[in-house]
Formats: sequence, structure tokens, C-alpha cells
Amino acid sequence: MDTMISADDLRAFGTRVLQTQGVPAADAELVADSLVVAEQWGHPSHGMLRLPWYVKRLRTGRIAPVTELTVLRDAGALVSVDGNSGVGQVVAARATDLAVERARLHGIGAVGVRNSNHFGTAAYFTRRAAAAGCAAILTTNGSPAMAPWGGMDKAVGANPWSFAAPDGHGDAAVLDIANTGVARGKIYAAAEKGAPIPAGWALDAAGRPTTDPAAALDGGVVLPMGGHKGYAISFMMDVFSGVLTGSSFGTDVGGPWQPDAHSGAGHLVIAIDVCRFQPLDVFEQRMRALIDQVKGVRVVPGTGGILYPGERENQNLAAGGGILLPDKTRDDLQTLADACGVPLAW
Repeated sequence: MDTMISADDLRAFGTRVLQTQGVPAADAELVADSLVVAEQWGHPSHGMLRLPWYVKRLRTGRIAPVTELTVLRDAGALVSVDGNSGVGQVVAARATDLAVERARLHGIGAVGVRNSNHFGTAAYFTRRAAAAGCAAILTTNGSPAMAPWGGMDKAVGANPWSFAAPDGHGDAAVLDIANTGVARGKIYAAAEKGAPIPAGWALDAAGRPTTDPAAALDGGVVLPMGGHKGYAISFMMDVFSGVLTGSSFGTDVGGPWQPDAHSGAGHLVIAIDVCRFQPLDVFEQRMRALIDQVKGVRVVPGTGGILYPGERENQNLAAGGGILLPDKTRDDLQTLADACGVPLAW
């Protein structure tokens, strides 16, 4: 039976576990919060099931517990940094804050990151910039997940990207998508539950459509969104995240579930100071008008209404409540708790 656990208990547990691996308290809390917020948004694929992955990589030294960014080049509005294999969420948060800082000075700030690690959900960081009054873009690359269009072998990452801006309602309008038809983490989440995946998500190792998450993950490939378009977008996201930043790219990027693989993930974060185009209150008024236009159209019967990008996550987070963990995730966290000597609060 799935277990309902409070968000605060999960956050505290994650923080303490990461601290046992040498991650400083503030950084550990940031990572734990990113995982819990993903759960609260309704995206368990990027939630607590990833904590044991991160711990294994901390133990092998593939994630450095103390994150130190090295500035490689500073051109004012553009900054290049090396994450030195630090904690992905910490690297991304600092890069985002630096991009916002430079946007305040120059109107726009772009920070290219090399040698980072998996950072969870991209929206966690673009929302951070939107809360500071910026419109933001974040790209990242990842380990191979899909085949190039027409191929059968994994060579292209899901390479997600996110856009965010203040929504005029005290929150943010946010796009956060992978270029696969579904985030690979959702296939892991299905495997955690012992559930099949929908047809059209993946192929097995022989290139045949599959609904078995294990077959999709064991030598299979995740299919791109929009056919050849998803593959092409993912390729270009690797150009911006990996090739441009000087980080790893393509088949050289390691995944967060691989305990002893160098990640080499690269990110590019761009922040635009809204006030350099128009006063923030004017922008927010215009955002409200756009949202009203979209939500004002006739609704297809039975669809439950119209949402703007990021609205469902806004609603889910505001609703609060506990987090329902699948048995597999709960058991993995119990094993992790025993190994780290951290008592469970549930």
C-alpha cells in the first residue's frame, strides 16, 4: 500500500541524509526541497525516488558534496563557470542567481555552466528567476535517452528546457519539458509502481514498441515528442548546453542513476530583467490579459477547463497536503535511512 507522508517530514529526512554525505546544511535543504516540491507539483518522476541515486553518486565521488563554482570567463552580461562536479541543484541555483544579478546590471544575464550534475526539475530554477522579476530560459543536457530520428541506438539526451515569467497573479507561467515524448523519469516512476507505460512512450532494445518500463529502460529508447521535431530540438539543446558551454555532450554525458559515471552535464541559464522593457506592474497586467484571453475560449466538454503553462503545478503546490509515496520508493528510502543512520519520521 502506498504511504502518505508530510512534505515537511520528507524535506527534513532528505536534508539529514544529504548532510551525512558531507553536503552542507543549506545545500542539503535546497536539494531536498527541490525533490519535495517536484512531488507536490505532481511530478514524482523528479521527486524522492532520485535521492538514493544522488547518495550513491556522492559516495563514489561523482558528485562533490561541497559545491564550488569556478568563474572561467566574465564578460559582464555573459559568464562562464565550471561546476566542478558539484551538486546539480546547487550549481543551477547559483548560476540562476548570478544570471539574475547580471540582468539587474545589464538588462540580460547569461551564465554557461560546464561539469555539473543532474539538477532535478528545470522549472525549480526558472521559477526562482521569475520570482525575482525576470523572464528566464534554462537549458540542460543529459545522458542519451533517445535515438536520432531514424536510428535505433541511444545517442541523444532528453535535454529538457524551461521558460518562466511572472504570471501577474503572484506566481509564474512556466514551461518545463523534455524533448522525449515523456520524461524518462516517468518511466522510472512507472517501474517503481510496477505499472505498464502507455504505448508510444518507448521502444525496446530490438526497436519494437513496448509498454514494459523495464524493457524501455534496459537497452530500449524513449521516443521523441513530435517525431523528428523532438529529436531536432533535443540536438540543439545539447548545442547550447554542452557544446557552447564547453561541457560534455551527446554520449559523453552520464546519468544520475549511474553511480560511477562522470556526469559532465552542462546548463545555460538566461535571465532578462522585465523592467528593462516595461515596468513590472505593466508586464504583469499584460500577462493577466493574455491569460484571460486563453482561459476565455470555449471549453471542450469533459476536459475540465483551460490551464496556462505552470498553472496546474501552482494549484497543486497551493493545495498542500501529504505526499503519496509508492511502496518501492518508500522501501528504498527505508534502506537509505538504515544505511545513513537517519531515523524516519513516519
